[in-house]
Amino acid sequence: MELATQVHGVGPRRVALVHGLGADGATWRGLTDRLVAAGGVTVTTVDLRGHGDSDRADDYSVCAFADDLVETLPVGLDVVVGHSLGGSVLERAVERMAPARAVYLDPGFRLGLPTEGLTGRLFWATAPVGLTLAALAQKWRSRGRPAPSPEDARLRDAATSRFDRGMAFGVFRDVAHSPAPVAAPPVPSTLVLSDDSRAVLPDATAMRLEALGWEVRRVTGVGHDFWLQDADRTWAAVRDVLLGERTG
Repeated sequence: MELATQVHGVGPRRVALVHGLGADGATWRGLTDRLVAAGGVTVTTVDLRGHGDSDRADDYSVCAFADDLVETLPVGLDVVVGHSLGGSVLERAVERMAPARAVYLDPGFRLGLPTEGLTGRLFWATAPVGLTLAALAQKWRSRGRPAPSPEDARLRDAATSRFDRGMAFGVFRDVAHSPAPVAAPPVPSTLVLSDDSRAVLPDATAMRLEALGWEVRRVTGVGHDFWLQDADRTWAAVRDVLLGERTG
């Protein structure tokens, strides 16, 4: 499926942003505004299938999302960024896309949800309840963190109202039961982790990936929504990678 896209700015450096579950390309505003203001960058955001202006579908597997990304975005971009579900999708597409660098914000590589034995069977038999409790626990942990600006809150709510909610259970199950391999990255890759990262990428896995050549960065004091809570600190954490300012 060819995805709906939005293009921001004009410049030779090409960056693409892939959102998470229930979001859309517009919710990247906190980063797209800063990239455009920096100059020299063309930023493309996508709406994953069942989100935003992209079509709904019968298949919401992560592999289907990844195939869409490969079909929609050109090969050889300078940077592709994936957040949460978008990180899972990017991990499955990145070798075919061959960007110069991949950046993963709290990617859904290994969800902190049970998948084996009696506990796993019971959890997935009552998954709507379990997932709701997990969401409430994350909301509780987010108390005291900065709230989105009125404009970002509006964009977030608009995205939530348009996405196909029927996909949520299947997406969580797919990601939980098919975790990303612990292996060297096929392209230079940066992991950026929030205080909530353990729910999608345990610290032990992050350390193993770092030993295999992944760069690992942490932004403390923010949760899984990163730039919606603190766009300036998120931008500071990834600016050098997005703009190609790295010296090493």
